Amino acid sequence: MRAWQAAAMRQYLETSPKDFLVVATPGAGKTTFALSVAKELLERRVVDRLVIVAPTEHLKVQWAAAAAKVNIPIDPAYAAGQGRTSKEYVGIAVTYAGVAVNPLAMRIRTERFRTLVILDELHHAGDAMSWGEGVLEAFGPASRRLALTGTPFRSDVNPIPFVTYAPGGDGVPRSVADFTYGYQHALADHVVRPVMFLAYSGEMQWRTRAGDEVAARLGEPLTKDMTAHALRTALDPQGSWMPSVLEAADKRLSEVRRHVPDAGGLVIATDQDSARAYAKLLKQISGESVTVVLSDEKAASKRISEFAEGDSRWMVAVRMVSEGVDVPRLAVGVWATTTSTPLFFAQAVGRFVRARKRGETASVFLPSVPRLLEFASELEVQRDHVLGRKITDEDDIFAAEEDMLARANASETASAEELGTFESLGSAAVFDRVLYDGGEFGHEGEVSVGSEEEMDFLGIPGLLDADQVRDLLQTRQSERAQKKRAAAASRPAGETAPRVEATAHEQLAVLRRELNGLVAAWNHRTGQPHGVTHAALRRDCGGPPAAVATAEQLRSRIDRIRDWADERRSG
Repeated sequence: MRAWQAAAMRQYLETSPKDFLVVATPGAGKTTFALSVAKELLERRVVDRLVIVAPTEHLKVQWAAAAAKVNIPIDPAYAAGQGRTSKEYVGIAVTYAGVAVNPLAMRIRTERFRTLVILDELHHAGDAMSWGEGVLEAFGPASRRLALTGTPFRSDVNPIPFVTYAPGGDGVPRSVADFTYGYQHALADHVVRPVMFLAYSGEMQWRTRAGDEVAARLGEPLTKDMTAHALRTALDPQGSWMPSVLEAADKRLSEVRRHVPDAGGLVIATDQDSARAYAKLLKQISGESVTVVLSDEKAASKRISEFAEGDSRWMVAVRMVSEGVDVPRLAVGVWATTTSTPLFFAQAVGRFVRARKRGETASVFLPSVPRLLEFASELEVQRDHVLGRKITDEDDIFAAEEDMLARANASETASAEELGTFESLGSAAVFDRVLYDGGEFGHEGEVSVGSEEEMDFLGIPGLLDADQVRDLLQTRQSERAQKKRAAAASRPAGETAPRVEATAHEQLAVLRRELNGLVAAWNHRTGQPHGVTHAALRRDCGGPPAAVATAEQLRSRIDRIRDWADERRSG
């Protein structure tokens, strides 16, 4: 056993508590700890039966497989109300949703035997009121309850069953764990990998419900609506941003696989259509088939298991590969979902941190959304469940959209009416910065995708200790600053830096920004909607929407709207 597992085990056996809550970072080995406790209690005849409650169907199977390795036979196919199971089984595995369907049947089963209940990722008991009530009713009579979580709890008005609360420094009740093993401790013990976040920004253009064409830069201070629209535009597989980021992620994966041959990558998508489109792009980029996981079904579990046991490069999933799913070889991730809660972020990043051998590192590619960058810089922060404040849509800029997409994922994909009239017009990616160990690197200026400067960070070796990663990032940062100072010192006094010829997409981005600025100014003067102005310019000058117009067409429209402004002033 790992040191933390042995320490937690000693504390548990010495105190013999009815309820015990363990908060341990994803990848630390909570399953191994819990099954060790179960085996000890069964052998000592403290308990006779075991019930494991997990968030998903896939995790039930995963728990049963892990239990079999320590000779604890578990039935993962048990359904509430089913009654007896085969005498060969010592316990069952169920989901929180399954418990809520018939908590009385589970209570009767729990009362019949001295039962240990393992509540995996206990915070899910707060996902729905019926889930929490079901858990409370079903397992109230249990002899022992062992609760596990590896992700931050949320704020809520309802206490999670079997959790102890105590007033915090501000007087607000917070959950109290019996044993805590955080990310920083696990990193120091080489139990988890260090995580390097590579953030990408860029120019986004979209058409709003009102018909206005809007341009904004991902990562700049924007309103909630504009941030949400800019992110949706970036994640559109038909634009340029996602293909550029996927190509960068594949380059990073190739570098890691030089040192770790079976390293794999995971793209976390928002919806099923996007997942299929990302898989198609990755196949074109990597030249290999991509595993696609669309829903939490038996076939999906099989695909995850096959990917985990193989050595193929990429898997794309719609959210479900986010918590508890054990694919230790995952080393590179791409955040391609509009979900932005701290809970989901910690769950998702947890898929990449499980260490197999010393020196493995994890790399997660993010859009430069301030909320996500904040989560990345505070990876090690422990968040408890807070009572007294209900999370509302105001706490998550994408909450309403997530609800729509969650409903849509139950079928195929959201209708245009449900998601609101929104049209992505174009996007371009640029490398923004690296976030690592609370620091930022490479953010002094814009770095083009595919440039040598970008490769300075994508090409970091795949086998480095946490300190070595930090030292290398600092070295790259220092070398970059030295090059800039040397270039400035070599120029004669008073001479400005030579103009670097912009690439085609950079020229177009500048022209589009200028045009959109003029359209916004025209709207301020006349009250005419942006979309109407863009349409009038297209009628006068010809050509397609601004997002796909040529430089000549954009210059023509810029000249035309300036003529309008001159005519208005002279009139």
